[in-house]
Amino acid sequence: MRAGFCILILLVSLSLLGICNADGLSYTFYRKSCPRVDKIVKRIIQKRANPALGARLIRMQFHDCFVRGCDGSVLLDSVGNSTAEKQAIPNQSLSGFDVIDEIKDEVEKACPKVVSCSDILALAAREAVPNKRRLLWDVQLGRRDGRVSLASEINGNIPGPFGNFSTLLQIFQKKRLNIADLVVLSGAHTIGVSHCGAFSRRLYNFTGKGDADPSLDEAYASILRKQCPNPASPNTTVAMDPGSSLSFDKHYYDILRQKKGLFVSDAALLTDRSSNRIVFNLQRRPDMFYRAFAQSMKKMAAIEVLTGTNGEIRQNCRVVNP
Repeated sequence: MRAGFCILILLVSLSLLGICNADGLSYTFYRKSCPRVDKIVKRIIQKRANPALGARLIRMQFHDCFVRGCDGSVLLDSVGNSTAEKQAIPNQSLSGFDVIDEIKDEVEKACPKVVSCSDILALAAREAVPNKRRLLWDVQLGRRDGRVSLASEINGNIPGPFGNFSTLLQIFQKKRLNIADLVVLSGAHTIGVSHCGAFSRRLYNFTGKGDADPSLDEAYASILRKQCPNPASPNTTVAMDPGSSLSFDKHYYDILRQKKGLFVSDAALLTDRSSNRIVFNLQRRPDMFYRAFAQSMKKMAAIEVLTGTNGEIRQNCRVVNP
């Protein structure tokens, strides 16, 4: 088990090296140009007072960063014959766009044409995570917004709930993320809910023979069948981390080792020796999970960012500037 602990420490340390080299990003980027941006984001998130908002915005940022980098492209609406990312099937269940719009409107009043939509998303996702501790991670700023959003670029870039371990790791590695990032960022499933369609195959027809996924705890599968009859209503949702879905903590790794991970992609983390060891160590050490998650989020939020004169500062997060 000591080997697994060392693997996690090494990979998180390597992640830190990558963060420090995020070109053009800074923790103090808006200190002079928009010093109130953090307070504006915090005020609007607190006004919403929605414990589910953190999961929604983390997922939105995740889906943004894995396609074209963290450039706010997932926020753009479709125009004419060009179908935007948010219309692709994996993104149709994203929500929280109205929150980003409200924050952007207020920020524009305070600091016109200064703060990017991609930075607002990064700040809002951090602020919305429910936790009694201090803010869970620091956010580097200075991203600029992209001008392109194509639904056709989603496939093969966003890890899905049906992915096996090799597929998941390959997608992460394409974004210069590693096995520790994969396991740690999956821990975000400790908050939020999922629609039945994302996992119902595990309950009713896993191999096409009307069977259940043997890697899913039988008693838990029985509970899920009651919540998600076949066929289930598309509006029915289930907590991803039963018993702890409104608290951001390491409980996800507890249920994962009990074979109660909701998705195929969750169970996949136990099929690889190295990732299984990382799961074990994150389960044992809550303090390690918080530190590791902070570092992996910072690293993910720096994927292929636009800085300097690249991209633009959108005035409206849903449309590119004229």
